[in-house]
Amino acid sequence: MEAILFDWDGTLVDSLGAFHRANAAVMASFGLPFDEVLYRRNYVPDWRLMYLRLGVPGDRLDEANQLWHATFATDADVMAFDGVAAALERLRDAGRRLGIVTAGHRAIVEPQLERTGLGELLTTRVFGDDQAVHKPDPAPLRKALELLDLADRPDEVAYVGDAPTDMEMARAIGVRAIGITSVLGDPDELRAAGAAEVAPSVVDWVDGFLVAAPPASA
Repeated sequence: MEAILFDWDGTLVDSLGAFHRANAAVMASFGLPFDEVLYRRNYVPDWRLMYLRLGVPGDRLDEANQLWHATFATDADVMAFDGVAAALERLRDAGRRLGIVTAGHRAIVEPQLERTGLGELLTTRVFGDDQAVHKPDPAPLRKALELLDLADRPDEVAYVGDAPTDMEMARAIGVRAIGITSVLGDPDELRAAGAAEVAPSVVDWVDGFLVAAPPASA
């Protein structure tokens, strides 16, 4: 395995609580119900589609987005999960190239990359506003493979994420799909979506991977 790419929110950083609070504030402003069950049922990486599914009127999506940004910007609870930085350093030191493919927008995620200290480890980056399509469309992941010069060798890449759409995206182009359990990632649903492996955290997966896999070629 030459390269390992990651989802960001809910996989490397504990941000789903912050997302939930911001989404709950938006739904409350529109008089709409919102809880963890509704979030899981309606979640898709394209926030516009998710909000439509949750009942936000199509002509008020921009208003909802402005409220989300105003709420989320005040929440500083986005932190790397315990042990993630050290786990990524171990992968890097074992010769793996690392990066992210996230639905998060560049203006939001890049400051988080620097604040969490993970930016120097995750050098290949594809953000949600880099392209017009979203997961599970494989175009964002395909772009990352192009940046890594591995477009013709997807079997040399793993993608680690916490949502079924992450698994579907990876499987669509032959990348090994690794599921991480989370609010969005039920183990059975991750496997049904194509996960080759499911782990309780990135740290746990890295521990097992490095035991089983030889160092990458220099």
